[in-house]
Amino acid sequence: MPERGTTVENDYPWQDLYEAAILETDDEKLTKCLQQAKFAIDARLHELQMDHGGTPGELHAISDALSGLNVLRRELEVRSRNAPEQRLKSADQNSD
Repeated sequence: MPERGTTVENDYPWQDLYEAAILETDDEKLTKCLQQAKFAIDARLHELQMDHGGTPGELHAISDALSGLNVLRRELEVRSRNAPEQRLKSADQNSD
């Protein structure tokens, strides 16, 4: 485990974009981050199909990353659907 304040070098070229998406807290920016990470992973999968298939470690990491991106995407969709309701509730509470 790295010490505090040190950086961890990513093993795979798509990991930086994946980590940016995982760490993004602004829903408006998150949509773009999710798209960029998914594009990078898809590009890497295409590259692996054309080359040698990749290592089992990277394929497992890609599978985990795609699962994580799907969870984030679903959560973002739920928050987006609930956002108008939350604004109405907030407006009603402020008018009291």
